[in-house]
Amino acid sequence: MRLSLACWDYDRTQAIADGRVTIEGVKLQYLTLRVEETFFRMVTYREFDVAEMSLSTYVMSKFADDPFIAIPVFPSRVFRHSSIFINERSGIREPKDLIGKRIGVPEYQITAAVWIRGMLADEYAVPVESVEYLTGGGEDAGRSEKPGLDLPAGIHVRPIPPDKTLAQMLAAGEIDALYTAAAPSSFVNASPGVRRLWPDYVPVEQAYFAKTGIFPIMHTVVLRRDLYERHRWLAMELYKAFARAKSLAYSDLYRTTALKTMRPWGVAEAEAVRTLMGEDFWAYGADANRPTLETFLRYHNEQGLSKSLIAPDDLFAPETLQAFKI
Repeated sequence: MRLSLACWDYDRTQAIADGRVTIEGVKLQYLTLRVEETFFRMVTYREFDVAEMSLSTYVMSKFADDPFIAIPVFPSRVFRHSSIFINERSGIREPKDLIGKRIGVPEYQITAAVWIRGMLADEYAVPVESVEYLTGGGEDAGRSEKPGLDLPAGIHVRPIPPDKTLAQMLAAGEIDALYTAAAPSSFVNASPGVRRLWPDYVPVEQAYFAKTGIFPIMHTVVLRRDLYERHRWLAMELYKAFARAKSLAYSDLYRTTALKTMRPWGVAEAEAVRTLMGEDFWAYGADANRPTLETFLRYHNEQGLSKSLIAPDDLFAPETLQAFKI
């Protein structure tokens, strides 16, 4: 059968994109699209058979018309301590200084912001409701929140003016901080006073992992539910293909005969990550990620984005939760 898959060109999916890994029974059309475009087109128009999707958006869809079913594959994982940007003129020096401040966020519901708010509440006693959230485009004016938010009374969210961007407002001091997946242009261009909350964020994120065991999941992979209901076998065949492609990417990390990436000490970095996080540090599967998924789903519910607390297994095609044994 012919199948369309929209996903960015990650090293862990490259073998699917270039055909080294095939999906049993499938003639694949791999569309290499930026994640923002993939999410918009899949959520709005259901254009693809299979697509990468924001974990938060997918969880929210479970409480709407439930149009998708996921497989426990996670093409994007990112520690988000590095994704908090501040204006120094607001007097922010440490996490507790965020309390009472105006915080920009592209959308309240984006996965990165869910993780940041939850992490700040759990680890630094910055309650979710202790700040005001201002939503809008990071670089392009006019971005709006996805419909359907029904937030608790204590959480205050309002849009920024339609002709402004969060990057501009951070530089101007019109917001005090920004939680965002993409570094704002005001930081990239070194606007005066704009910096990360943790300039040296790597040791902070490593300490967070050592304490919690959590490597935050940003995206999963979904099938259109109508397609899945007609071809239940697709879920497991897709999962197997993504797992094989990831194995090939792992092996490339440790090649020393010729470096596959333009990172002179990339092998040393990979070895250090393996020492800290384990052999399969980018794990797929529900069981291997249960504590991480449970934490995210708790955050999602506590922050008013889920109507009820759901379990990790409820997210994924049941065929992908068990494997045969010999």
